[in-house]
Amino acid sequence: MKFRGGMGELMRQASRMQRKIEKRKEELKEELFDASAGNDAVKVVVNGASEVVSVTINEQLLQDEGLEMTQDLIVAAMNAALTKSRDAVSEELDKVTGGLAIPGIG
Repeated sequence: MKFRGGMGELMRQASRMQRKIEKRKEELKEELFDASAGNDAVKVVVNGASEVVSVTINEQLLQDEGLEMTQDLIVAAMNAALTKSRDAVSEELDKVTGGLAIPGIG
């Protein structure tokens, strides 16, 4: 297989793409994604780096539903927020890479 511009040009393009990916990943770290559970009794916010930014729990939830249900709702909201974050990051990186599956990226 021959590449237009040779192997050097291919390496330059790969390097440019890597820089674009890294730049976009840094930008996505600042984006926030939220999810809730239990009719908004628990709200979780994560960033594009899959870090939990905040957890908000309705004070009445513990009294009404108890500890076990509250814990389950926290887990559900957290998983939903993390899924939103990962899906959005994956979609954005697909835009940068043109849908190419590049090992070690994403």
